[in-house]
Amino acid sequence: MNATTLPRALAVAAAAATLACVAHASAQAPLLTTLGGPRGYGSECLFRNDDGSSLPIDLTPAFPSGLQFFGGTFTQVYVNTNGNLTFGGPLRTFTPDAFPIASQPMIAPYWADVDIRQPPGTSECTTDLSSVCPTDADLGNAVWWTLEPGRMIVTWDDVGYFNCRNDLRMNFQLLLTALPTCGDGATDFDVEFRFNRCEWETGEASGGTNGFGGTQAQSGFDAGNLTDFVALPGSRMPGIADALCTGSNLPRPEAGVWRFQIRSGDVLCPEAGDACDTGELGVCASGVIQCDEAAGGGTFCQPVAAAGSEVCNALDDDCDGAVDEGEDICGSGLSVCDRGACIDVCFEGGCPEGFGCNDEGRCIEDGCEGVECPGGQRCSAGECVDACVGIRCPIGQDCFAGRCLDLCEDIFCDPECSVCDAGECIDRCLGDDDCARDETCVDGACVSRMCVGVTCEEGFVCDPDLGCIANCAGVRCPRGELCRDGACIPERDASEPDMGPMDMGAEMGPDLGPEMGPAEMGAPDMGVVRADMGAPTGRPASSGCAAGTGAAAWPLVLLALGWRRRRSTIRHRDSAVSRAARVM
Repeated sequence: MNATTLPRALAVAAAAATLACVAHASAQAPLLTTLGGPRGYGSECLFRNDDGSSLPIDLTPAFPSGLQFFGGTFTQVYVNTNGNLTFGGPLRTFTPDAFPIASQPMIAPYWADVDIRQPPGTSECTTDLSSVCPTDADLGNAVWWTLEPGRMIVTWDDVGYFNCRNDLRMNFQLLLTALPTCGDGATDFDVEFRFNRCEWETGEASGGTNGFGGTQAQSGFDAGNLTDFVALPGSRMPGIADALCTGSNLPRPEAGVWRFQIRSGDVLCPEAGDACDTGELGVCASGVIQCDEAAGGGTFCQPVAAAGSEVCNALDDDCDGAVDEGEDICGSGLSVCDRGACIDVCFEGGCPEGFGCNDEGRCIEDGCEGVECPGGQRCSAGECVDACVGIRCPIGQDCFAGRCLDLCEDIFCDPECSVCDAGECIDRCLGDDDCARDETCVDGACVSRMCVGVTCEEGFVCDPDLGCIANCAGVRCPRGELCRDGACIPERDASEPDMGPMDMGAEMGPDLGPEMGPAEMGAPDMGVVRADMGAPTGRPASSGCAAGTGAAAWPLVLLALGWRRRRSTIRHRDSAVSRAARVM
């Protein structure tokens, strides 16, 4: 697919130009074991060598159709001592050349001068010319692999560096997993790097001293065509070992775990799904990286929320640099906007129950006098809570930055393999067997059976638990907004009170309105509030990505690189059918 083809001379490593040499990282991602063999990593391994390679390994037991990689389909592969896997032939080069290089398609979790000649605990340093797995491989400092249907796993097991040094070790793994559920069958696959122990960066013949300096390791992918490649952050720079062992490209970062999708032979736009800063103001500043289809490659930062009407919520909703501005932001009357809440002006020194009159003559909620909250939060009963706390959005929308939005509206997912669900690209279902018992597969998404084929009358929408309900039933809009026709709009834009049906029976649960105290609302929201049950689902911000914004980034990070395993629980997949069931 052209939209996902790597751009010319793409080098993600540029984002890590400020990495400095640091002490080696401690153990991070656990490696997969129970794969057989004396170390649990399989029964096939390389002989004791420096700069050696395996014989051609037949891939068809694991991938019957081979693997499609950068324009070629390969049915055999070579495992190389120096931390990489190549398709065109063995590779003995010990100092990593900067990607791209000619005539050698490769996947390189850690291309560096690995030396496995010396068994741990011995003083021997010899090359075994038998080209068979040595009897002392169970001691470690070895390279193992195993193939099983749909998967190949290669493990560099506590390997040392040239010249016969194993005082520092690297322990890492490469996983290739077939994806027979989309695209061109088994030729599409996922790649995972797992780094467990990262203690050295350079061999002595590459200019290193005691494992550091000189030309450092390189990690990533190369098409072998002098054009297309991906280099992970920090490649061939001081600090690469620590960057790989402690970093991650996942939205829920797992230290030392990096995942990628290979579709139609190309690495999908590697940064897709990472959080980014649009350069705009207010709520418009939070974005997500998307592949630039129009430009035939590259990326752009897509805002998650567009500029809207200003409401009293401690956010810059209209993206003009000012927060909660406007004389009529709290409507007519004596209310004024104060720190994200419309409050009454004291009338003859009196305030409603639960509020007190401050020195400025404003009614302040008890416990909130003098409390200053960060942007996007407000004070409730003396505590700073997220702007999404207490909000229950209309069906088909989720709360982000205190606003109810369709988070999939501007998100691009690989149409062959994934669908968007609440702002995340997830694997497409192929049939009902991929879904929960009360769900069915419709257009690649698992949706509630209750809403399939249901047509609700005007003003109603299908709820997966209750059937057709009023499109504003149970909705708790953000402060300063009211629900009209299944959408939250500013109060000042509502011409008349909503007279539509509001089924608020016991099934809808307790009032979760924004005026509730923290005891009723629970802990401050740390992420998305689902439209169906209003339950918050925390999502840490992405880290370790080339264009990410760090731990303070927006709380809704897409699955980095569009990768996500099929989930067994229901997570708002019914939204697409719910929207389809509306009668506008």
